[in-house]
Amino acid sequence: MVPGLTQYNPLWIEEPTSPDDILGHKAISEALAPHGVGVATGEMCQNRVMFKQFLQSGAMQFCQIDSCRVAGVTELLAIMVLARRFGVPVVPHAGGVGLCELVRHYSMIDYIMVSGEMEGRWCEFADHLHEHFTDPAVTKAGRYLLPSLPGFSTQLKEESARFYSYPAGTCWSNDKSAVM
Repeated sequence: MVPGLTQYNPLWIEEPTSPDDILGHKAISEALAPHGVGVATGEMCQNRVMFKQFLQSGAMQFCQIDSCRVAGVTELLAIMVLARRFGVPVVPHAGGVGLCELVRHYSMIDYIMVSGEMEGRWCEFADHLHEHFTDPAVTKAGRYLLPSLPGFSTQLKEESARFYSYPAGTCWSNDKSAVM
C-alpha cells in the first residue's frame, strides 16, 4: 500500500498499528524507510519509558507527545530530551479541547531549551473551540504565536464553564433553545 502512496510524498504515516506495539512500529518503520516515509507515534504513550523504547529501537521517526496524557511538564521535558538524544523531532499532538492552547508552550520550550531548531518541526493545530479560552491559541504564517497571558493558557472563560458545567450547565438542560 505505501509504495502507491509515495507519489504523494508523505512525510510520515501516523500510528500505523496498536499504539503500544513498539516492535510492530519498528517493523513498519523498517519497511517504510526505503520509501522515505517515517512513522509518527506517541500520542497514546503515557511515560518516558515507552518513549525511550520507541526511540531506542528506531520505531518512531516523529515523536508525537500528548501534553495531557503524560505526567506533566517534567515528563514532557524528559521525553523532549530523549527525542533530541536520538535525533527525532518532537511533533506535539493537539487534536483535543485545549490541546492547542497547551502545545504551543511545548513547541516553544522545544525550540528555546532543547532542539534550538524550527526546521523539521511541526505542531498540529485544530481550529475549533478556541473561543472558550481566555488566551486562545493563535497561528500566523503556519506558526503558533506566543501566549498573551501568563500560565498554561487553559483557563476557560467563565461563561463557557458555566454553560457546559455538568450537570447544572444550561447545555445539559431540557431547554433546546439554550445556545451559548
